[in-house]
Amino acid sequence: MQSVTEDDLLQVLQYGPFNVALHAAIQARGLSLESLRRRLEDQGIAVSLSTLSYWQRGRTRPERADSLRAVRGLEVILELPRHSLLTLLKPTAERSAGPWLPIEELCPEPGVKDLLDEIGDRGERQLTGLSLHDQHVIGRRRELLEVRTRAVFQAQQRGVDRWIAIYHHPQGILPSSRTARGCRFGRVRMDEASGLIAAELLFDRALGRGETYLLEYGFGFDETGPVVTEEGRGFRTPQHEFLIEVRFHPAMLPARVYRTWRPDGHTALKDSADLRMSSYHSVHFIEFGMAAGFHGIRWEWD
Repeated sequence: MQSVTEDDLLQVLQYGPFNVALHAAIQARGLSLESLRRRLEDQGIAVSLSTLSYWQRGRTRPERADSLRAVRGLEVILELPRHSLLTLLKPTAERSAGPWLPIEELCPEPGVKDLLDEIGDRGERQLTGLSLHDQHVIGRRRELLEVRTRAVFQAQQRGVDRWIAIYHHPQGILPSSRTARGCRFGRVRMDEASGLIAAELLFDRALGRGETYLLEYGFGFDETGPVVTEEGRGFRTPQHEFLIEVRFHPAMLPARVYRTWRPDGHTALKDSADLRMSSYHSVHFIEFGMAAGFHGIRWEWD
């Protein structure tokens, strides 16, 4: 039987389908279906051998709540990124506009590819984003004051020690300050013409395969910046968890707020839902196993 390499496994976890990814993961870890069944049973999850066999052969798919709980257990036992198998159970149209969006498709600003080329090899495929939280702070003049990000990554290969953060201000303004916790800034490249910034965030060590890493970073902007009406983030691959929050100055609240999405940088932004302002002057949404593309929030001042 031909062995399954880690590269093979990572690729099939990106592309699917579910049964092929499950079969490849079982082969890569060298476990039998009986051992999987016993280890699930140790977690209080009862799944028959025939069900596991049907799942990896594509004869049936997990659909019920107890079956999805079993899939989450399999991800742990098989040492897979969180939600990697669960994401493959979603319809293709919901999972992604494509398995891997080129950066030019996601951010059509002409300078983004040049900035990344200057920094060099980025190794995006060596990291899986498990959780990413963005907070955007809007000032009393309707301007963007700060963007804060908290992220958890999992290394898919041994030795990865950095991540590249890319930010594009809606009005093309470059940040006046930056902060980092749990990491430090390495090479930083900016494009003044378009308001693009690419920053290398260096970990405190090279990670082992499967190891997770938590970091925080942020960009600050002058209070004299232009009015902004939208914020968001683009994802090149399906994302396991994304939380975005926009906080407004209590003296300057928008009239209407919407959740937005587009599959790539060339498609018009679409409103997908109305969002409700909290009594603490903020709006948010959180999504699990969402599609690649641009996800964000826009608002109307009057």
